[in-house]
Amino acid sequence: MKRVHRALVAVTTALAVIGVPAVASAASKEADRGALQKRLDEVVAAGAVGALAEVRDEHGLWRGASGVAELGEPRPVPLGGRFRVGSTTKTFLATVVLQLVDEGSLRLDDTVDRWLPGVVPDGHRITVRQLLNHTSGLYDYLRTLPLPPKPEFLNNRWRTWSPAELVQRAVANPPVFDPPGSAFAYSNTAYLLLGQIVEEVTGQSYGEEIKRRVIKPLRLCDTSVPGASSRIAGPHPHGYVPILQNGETSLVDYTRMNPSVMGAGGEMISTTGDLNRFFAALLGGRLLPDHLLKEMKTPGVEGGRYGLGLAWWRDTSCGVRVYGNDGDALAYQSWSYLTEDRRRQVTIVLTPDFPGDPDDAVDAFLNKALCG
Repeated sequence: MKRVHRALVAVTTALAVIGVPAVASAASKEADRGALQKRLDEVVAAGAVGALAEVRDEHGLWRGASGVAELGEPRPVPLGGRFRVGSTTKTFLATVVLQLVDEGSLRLDDTVDRWLPGVVPDGHRITVRQLLNHTSGLYDYLRTLPLPPKPEFLNNRWRTWSPAELVQRAVANPPVFDPPGSAFAYSNTAYLLLGQIVEEVTGQSYGEEIKRRVIKPLRLCDTSVPGASSRIAGPHPHGYVPILQNGETSLVDYTRMNPSVMGAGGEMISTTGDLNRFFAALLGGRLLPDHLLKEMKTPGVEGGRYGLGLAWWRDTSCGVRVYGNDGDALAYQSWSYLTEDRRRQVTIVLTPDFPGDPDDAVDAFLNKALCG
């Protein structure tokens, strides 16, 4: 009996010793997830109707939501909700362009005139590379349109815009610098042109090429290129814009709208999970060869933070470099980043309420997710 008792004591002691790190790890994970939720709640408190996020790290996968899906309604933000990703569309399009470069169908040093002769002034001096990294100097067409809180903004809500119309609005203005390639100036016009170039090269729309080359291979089932469709299919939070009416600014539900005004530079719809999957595949080398991924990470100007459709957030609080992009679709704002070693990843989206300023709270959330 003594031998049995001693054996049981030994086994129990061993199990207890083995279980200590497991218990500590579980407690650490719970504390980490609680801290992420607290910071997401702070984002909403600082200036959002709702927010949702997905984080991937050493603890696994975490999804969180805060706030409400719709003003005046108690329904919470859906964890897997879809949203307009804004300028993160540019990274998808840039990936397609670089795949065409890899296939030999297109060159980074091709000029705009090579594919779209006469569409922009001095198109013989502007290259595909300069369109991708925002060093073309082309005037941003969005600056020619009324934006919130101007009430005229709502006049274009359902209008279908062609890329040619929007490019013409841009080139009616002089370039913001000259010569091309000498400076950085963010230009949505450049990505409208890239969308048209993809169509010239492939005979298919940029949307079809994004679906064929990126969305379908990665099985991004909740990601779409809507064209002129105003709907966000599936569960989603409502988004709002501030509009000045009768001398007062109020929030107008802008969930449904015609996204052709954003076109190749910002029309896509996705989820936090799909964006994380996309950036993990892209930066993990599944979509582009190493030499083109290196090009993608190379800034267009010395000291810059934007490469070929790919951005990097300022160095995090822990000094870790992260790559990805952010998107502002007015009624939806999002950020999606992956650490250089690909061990930590985060996507967060919010529906802003505009009187507040959630930027610092978003930075705090990103730092927590990316640095622990």
